Amino acid sequence: MEKVVVVNLKSLVEKHGISMKELSRLADIEPAILSKLVNNKRQSIYFDHIARIADALDVKDIREIIDIKEK
Repeated sequence: MEKVVVVNLKSLVEKHGISMKELSRLADIEPAILSKLVNNKRQSIYFDHIARIADALDVKDIREIIDIKEK
């Protein structure tokens, strides 16, 4: 089975009660980049972006941000 990396930003912003626009501001990441991540339209994600998202949302476990699932 093929595995895919899934970015869980939509559920994270819902859990924290903020918008993607607010996450963009807090993490200092362009809204277009976050949109592509949410919609799985990007083939890569920078470690720096993961760190900034974790910092902005006070996430301690990287698995809250990204996960690997069966395709």
